[in-house]
Amino acid sequence: MTLESRVLLRLEIMDQEGLELKPYKDTVGKLSIGYGRNLDDVGITKLEAEVLLDHDLANAEMSCRRAFPWFAALSDVRQRVLVNMCFNLGLTKLQTFTRMIAALSQHDYALASREMLQSKWAQQVKGRALRLAKMMRDGR
Repeated sequence: MTLESRVLLRLEIMDQEGLELKPYKDTVGKLSIGYGRNLDDVGITKLEAEVLLDHDLANAEMSCRRAFPWFAALSDVRQRVLVNMCFNLGLTKLQTFTRMIAALSQHDYALASREMLQSKWAQQVKGRALRLAKMMRDGR
């Protein structure tokens, strides 16, 4: 197939399938997304999953930069902790960690770490919370 033919095919499929940005059931009951990607039978590739992850992490970092004026002053390790939490929880839920956020804004990393561990989130994610709290406390 020529490049021109592939471009035309792409446009035809985009028009015929339509774009759905959230998962939906197609006409035969298969879970699909995008321009008719059959998630039940095809799924996504490892590369596609990594592209999605990279995009989601970039969004989480940008959300943290916008929401927390002191974010840039954090060490790389502590920035990673906050972005990790934002990725996991979403910014709206992360912002409910008001005591942790207040401690971070004062550079009180030991208190921020303790506040992380005293949350419902910590009970849910267990080992992840322990690792992230230690990174927050120690900066490494």
